[in-house]
Amino acid sequence: MKTNPNVFSNNDITVTYNPCHCINAERCAKELSNVFRQSVIPWIDLEGASTKKIIKQVKKCPSGALQFHIKQEVA
Repeated sequence: MKTNPNVFSNNDITVTYNPCHCINAERCAKELSNVFRQSVIPWIDLEGASTKKIIKQVKKCPSGALQFHIKQEVA
């Protein structure tokens, strides 16, 4: 079954989650549970930590299911 990636944004970044790639290592939820919440919808809350911490955690995703894009400021 094909699913579309989930998209979560704040003023600084956009984080995408592709459940088809996720291996359920739960590293995100164990290491940054204020952002990657297991029992709340929406399960990603980008207000739960600094952008720097979120980026650091997303980079640790072993499957690549989590990705991030830094928003460019519009002049």
